[in-house]
Amino acid sequence: MYEVTRLIHFAADAGRAARARLTAALDAAVDGKAGRRLIQPTLPGVRNGGDVLAHWRFDAAANWAGCAAKVEDVLGSPLVAHVDGVEYRGGTGGSAAPGAAGTVYRTLLLRVLPDTPATTVRRFEADLLRMPGYIPAIRTWRLSTVDRAIGSVPWTHVWEQEFADLDGLTGSYLMHPIHWAHVDRWFDPECPEMIVRDRVCHSFCVNAPHR
Repeated sequence: MYEVTRLIHFAADAGRAARARLTAALDAAVDGKAGRRLIQPTLPGVRNGGDVLAHWRFDAAANWAGCAAKVEDVLGSPLVAHVDGVEYRGGTGGSAAPGAAGTVYRTLLLRVLPDTPATTVRRFEADLLRMPGYIPAIRTWRLSTVDRAIGSVPWTHVWEQEFADLDGLTGSYLMHPIHWAHVDRWFDPECPEMIVRDRVCHSFCVNAPHR
């Protein structure tokens, strides 16, 4: 599988109808190529998450290559002010139960400092993957490394989840002790273990993919 995510920030003067037309054109650009197509407005509370979250899953990188130029042409519209994005192969993940799914999809784009020792990166990754064992609201999860990044930062990792509901993300996940007392040390500039210094993109939307 090959995954592609784009976080789309619209220009201030882009009206609702124009945004809808661009979103439809974006979906048409990958129609028939992607097995999973999620293009939804982001929900309140995102951080550097854009106005629209687009996430596609392809059977192979070649399928993405067959429509990448069309997608970038759509996103080159003057209606679009900025795009952050990643392309990657599915990494390490899991599911709370067979067939588990959530109503909210969330993605976190982040960059680990380039001089970070490999053993430290592995500890960081293990801490992220430990979280679903403590937070039942996480229905599915996956941590991947990035093949290609665009936008504000050369992203290195993508941390994705599906949550049972929005409260599961904004409440039990973000406020859980394992998050703020354990995992946050990797992101906290006042902590000597910090390895994520650049801005992150914390984006989420209703999990209602096109099939």
